[in-house]
Amino acid sequence: MGRLMGLDYGSKTTGIALSDPTQLIASPYETVTREKEGKIRPTLRRIIELAVSQDVERIVLGYPLNMDDTRGERAEKTEEFKALLERRLEAEQLDIPVVLWDERLSTAGADEVLEESGIAAAERKQYIDKIAAAFILEDYMKNS
Repeated sequence: MGRLMGLDYGSKTTGIALSDPTQLIASPYETVTREKEGKIRPTLRRIIELAVSQDVERIVLGYPLNMDDTRGERAEKTEEFKALLERRLEAEQLDIPVVLWDERLSTAGADEVLEESGIAAAERKQYIDKIAAAFILEDYMKNS
């Protein structure tokens, strides 16, 4: 059984979480930062590197639907990112499915955990995306 990878895709950062090999525990792993939203190649390259090195069998991509279940601009950007990632996986001859998973309130939950942990607001940004990715992955493992 391979690991699962959770992604929290944003305009300038992508949080990455990984499951343990038994797919029971989701852990924050890292945050990939971009200078500009359009400079996505290094992010895709890092995701592929991790997918290979960590024996990932499925990627769970947070899908930012609006609270009323409609798709907004961020959801559309996430769909575009999913298509780019799938093309890159195919080009690398990797058979790793990418699934969209409702991520509503994952960042709010991550921020709450950081606040409860006593992390100062100014320092939270370095942790929040990878923790949000872990929330997405954990929710997927519990409810899929």
